[in-house]
Amino acid sequence: MSKIQVIKSHTLTGHNDCIYALAEGSDPRFFYTGAGDGMVVEWDLDNPKDGKLIAKLPNSVYSLAVDKQRNYLVIGHNFEGIHLIDLQENKELWSIRLTDQAIFDIQVLGDEVFVGTGDGVLIVVDIPSKSIKKHIKLSSKSIRVMDIALGKRHLAIGLSDHSIKILDLANEYQPIANLTGHANSVFALRYSPDEKILVSGARDAHLKFWSVDPYALSEDIVAHMYAINYLSFKEDGSMLVTCSMDKSIKVWDTEERKLLKVIDKARNAGHGTSINKVVWSSYTQEVISVSDDRSISIWNIEPQHT
Repeated sequence: MSKIQVIKSHTLTGHNDCIYALAEGSDPRFFYTGAGDGMVVEWDLDNPKDGKLIAKLPNSVYSLAVDKQRNYLVIGHNFEGIHLIDLQENKELWSIRLTDQAIFDIQVLGDEVFVGTGDGVLIVVDIPSKSIKKHIKLSSKSIRVMDIALGKRHLAIGLSDHSIKILDLANEYQPIANLTGHANSVFALRYSPDEKILVSGARDAHLKFWSVDPYALSEDIVAHMYAINYLSFKEDGSMLVTCSMDKSIKVWDTEERKLLKVIDKARNAGHGTSINKVVWSSYTQEVISVSDDRSISIWNIEPQHT
């Protein structure tokens, strides 16, 4: 098996509070961060040092999503709803009040925005008509994370009631599966690029691999010391990264489900506090991480064949 070499290529600063949200742009050269300071910033991987302020909101931003079709940025604003920013024009198009609850995750597919709320409601917003299309009550506990399998048109939803619910977007949001097994809130959830597996991570520090056709647990790993906050696949699906409240990032071999590398403060001058989000850039193939320490790190992760 190949070894992994990790080099930190950049540390970016500018936020004045914990960074909670991270999203890759429709042009993956750009990425977006949102923080407890209410600032949403655009960063350019070709010139990463200087961020550009996109929006300044009065409350924390926990979630961002990019509408790649229209080049819009959807901002989840706590206690208010969502704001739509036209990234081409760099201006707000509209906002809609949805909930007085925290918005922990947003996904966009076609004309629809899926908003997961702190009181367990999935709100479907229609972009062209700027209106609420549907409320789906899934739980009394928070929706924490979502992911879409584009080919299958499945929406996977991780909740604070410890479950993962799968809805069929091609069939009126009908439930397909209810996956149980985590002992605490599910914070991390991603389909592999080939959509053959779904990987989840939770506050229980476990990483679970689920086969998708049909949905069933195939592997359970005690992956971190504390909560797994997020995960992201490399574009080719060969590896994935997890980030944790234990201040580490871990690189995993997807097929063998083995740990390849630990990135932390002691070994790699990593983050000093909880790491909240990671994205494996499809532009540079580097890993971007954001933390409670208010900084953004960009990691070059190269297999060293032995």
